[in-house]
Amino acid sequence: MEASGFLVGPPVFKTGEAEHLGLAGSIPVRLRHSYIPCSTEVPMSSQDPRSRIPRTDTLLASPAVVDASARLGADTVRRLVIAAQERARHGEIEPEQVPDVLAQSLQAGRATRLRPVINATGVVIHTNLGRAPLSAAAVDAVQAAAGYVDVELDLATGTRSKRGVAARAALLAGCPDAEEALVVNNGAAALVLATTALAQGREIIVSRGELIEIGAGFRLPDLIASTGARLREVGTTNRTHLKDYASAIGPDTGAILKVHPSNFRVDGFTSAAAIDELHDLATQHEVPLIVDLGSGLLAPDPLLPDEPDATSALGAGADVVTASGDKLLGGPQAGIALGRKAIVDRMATHPLARAVRADKVALAALEATLTGPATPTATALHADPDRLRARADALAAAVGGEVVPHDGRVGGGGAPGVPLPGWAVSLPENTAAALRLGDPAVLPRVHGGACLVDPRCVPESEDGPLTAAVQAALAH
Repeated sequence: MEASGFLVGPPVFKTGEAEHLGLAGSIPVRLRHSYIPCSTEVPMSSQDPRSRIPRTDTLLASPAVVDASARLGADTVRRLVIAAQERARHGEIEPEQVPDVLAQSLQAGRATRLRPVINATGVVIHTNLGRAPLSAAAVDAVQAAAGYVDVELDLATGTRSKRGVAARAALLAGCPDAEEALVVNNGAAALVLATTALAQGREIIVSRGELIEIGAGFRLPDLIASTGARLREVGTTNRTHLKDYASAIGPDTGAILKVHPSNFRVDGFTSAAAIDELHDLATQHEVPLIVDLGSGLLAPDPLLPDEPDATSALGAGADVVTASGDKLLGGPQAGIALGRKAIVDRMATHPLARAVRADKVALAALEATLTGPATPTATALHADPDRLRARADALAAAVGGEVVPHDGRVGGGGAPGVPLPGWAVSLPENTAAALRLGDPAVLPRVHGGACLVDPRCVPESEDGPLTAAVQAALAH
């Protein structure tokens, strides 16, 4: 039982209650009891095993718990202490096991409820798993940026400097065709900032075939309409010609927008105006040409010949291109704008730029992504199929199952329909749930009545933990 306090002094009554009990005139009328709080823990019989559960204050005072409080926070540690005690109260463990169970919880405890997951789906840019995994260089950069850093300070002069100078320089080095670069907090923000700064209150001409819906139900028309610009739709779903854009241009035109429909393909009787054609039209009418790439490639990738890149788009005449940093670029969540200096400067000085700017951690991670070694995204995309087969064979030899051909995917709306040839280990379908709930958590692909474990996106250094996780799931 738990008690919240006890009463002191004689019982008291309201006037009517005293008269009803025949005590009128004998007791002064008072409206409230005196109340003194006491401990919430009521002593139990020494024969009750729950009485052997270590006290909360004793557990909190132990050196291991004090150290964990500094790492995880006092509230988190207190919850772990109470959870261990509750397991003993419910008979799940013996009271004497509470300290050991607590120690295990503290060791596995994390400062965030986000759990690391081994991606065994074969989908490289997996939105539900946070898109691109950071490189070791980017992780080091994040740690370096966690404290005080010179994100807006010139240490030589002690005066304020331009924000994100190093990340900007790295972007310009990776895309020499750009005169200027700007980093914001995500790809949608880069596009919203471009349309707001360049065409707020005016018309933006866009093909009907490019009015796409991006993740989580967000639609491009709604996104742009929120900026105060007005969409002027031209052409049809499958065919839009240069003359359609030309017919729509007028004194109220603020910009021409071309969007790469990255998460779907339209095949067959199709037509679209090229960037160089739109550049000539935009130049003639003195309106900017915005090209939204989405995927974040800075240069062409032979593996993905139909995926647009910033260098090619700028070379063809785009005034500014916008893209994401956490897709094919393989970096942190960020929005990137590259293009003519006059255009990018208009975006950078617009009041909205302050609301969507990138933080110091994203800037540091982006710089390291651009200047460091190959990213995990690039490694997974260009994985050798023969090496993937050898890794799948080794996993199957250790856990059982059948090695089957399995095409990976780019994911994240990039290169839809482009297969990435590889291999997977086929296991019983019910293995998938045990893998997801294991430690470490593993996300396989469930397809055709089977649980498919694909090593493409798994760093080779994690092959051991992956094997152990599969073995534990099969034994579950």
